[in-house]
Amino acid sequence: MYLLNVSSLNEQIKTLLESTFERVLVEGELSRITFHNSGHVYFTLKDENSTIKAVIFKANAAKLKFQLQEGLKVILDGAITLYKPRGEYQINCFTIQPSGHGALALAFEQLKSKLSSQGYFEVSRKKQLPKFPKKIALITSATGAAVQDMLRVAQNRYRVLEIDIYDVLVQGENAAPSIVKALSLADTKGYDIIVIGRGGGSMEDLWAFNEESVADAIF
Repeated sequence: MYLLNVSSLNEQIKTLLESTFERVLVEGELSRITFHNSGHVYFTLKDENSTIKAVIFKANAAKLKFQLQEGLKVILDGAITLYKPRGEYQINCFTIQPSGHGALALAFEQLKSKLSSQGYFEVSRKKQLPKFPKKIALITSATGAAVQDMLRVAQNRYRVLEIDIYDVLVQGENAAPSIVKALSLADTKGYDIIVIGRGGGSMEDLWAFNEESVADAIF
């Protein structure tokens, strides 16, 4: 046995912890969530008997598809880190997934609830569609298969005089801004109907159409 100062002890503990727990998967319930101005999110993960502090830094927090909420059961993928000056350890989270519930499905339900509380789905706010539109805007991919279906249905059903296509991205992180930009432009052109759409796909493929920015632009 030999004498250590506090800094040396914490340094040895830090080395041992971080080398032993380089990657951990931990399931627990979120509590004491703090959304810092820096973009970092600090919280506690707990079960029936214990708690542990955790953080997800800005870059990783920005990738989350759902809102962290008190009491939500999640699975953290991260590493144990120790802050030597205070001798405190925590989980540095790389990703967070809802336990037993897909992140995108949860994000959809959270956004749906939020928009509903703000009156987005009230019948009184909906506009009446014209029976015989003469000018239609299609906001979609100009090269996708879906646009041909849209054109065929519109032309057969309405015999419209004018159909304009606004070519947008319909998948990926830049799709929602592309859709919003096109919708803002089309909204100034006096169309009887504006259609936003794409062909089928997985929930991930279709996610751009569930973004809050798109809902705001439509509303």
